[in-house]
Amino acid sequence: KVEAVDLGGQSKTKLVDSTQKIIESSEYEYDEVWCVFDMDFKNGADEYADFDNAIEKANTLGNEVAYSNDSFELWFYLHYNKIEAQQLRTFYYEQLSQKFGINYEREGKKYAFCQKVYSILLNDEHASQERAIKNADELYESQKHLIYHKQNPVTTVYKLVQTLNENVRK
Repeated sequence: KVEAVDLGGQSKTKLVDSTQKIIESSEYEYDEVWCVFDMDFKNGADEYADFDNAIEKANTLGNEVAYSNDSFELWFYLHYNKIEAQQLRTFYYEQLSQKFGINYEREGKKYAFCQKVYSILLNDEHASQERAIKNADELYESQKHLIYHKQNPVTTVYKLVQTLNENVRK
């Protein structure tokens, strides 16, 4: 059973704290807990520290983390292409706008689109989850020695996807 909880736009460290409160107040015992977030460059050094501290704190608490730097959209992009150079999120928005035939910045962030993006990627003959996992793993392996906020481009969403794939009911 997978339970997704949207904790809204709070800091990454607060997201980890809120997750811990949910775990502690729940009667259910979770097999795994994942915190999923991306990097934001709005606040410079403060944001870097929050990103790094949240990952460290989640790991210390025994939670898994699926993080993306610079943006979650990197995960979608890797279904189509490999990338090694840092890009701003606007690059991914432009690329995904072309792939999906929408204005991604305006439409791609809407809840209705988010609910169907898995199906879109699954049914697009040009997209490949296997390719995305391979691309993401290669990016991570080449940068895992760096402090988290310096790993860019990187996404560990592939680890969460692999876990979900391993546990899907047949």
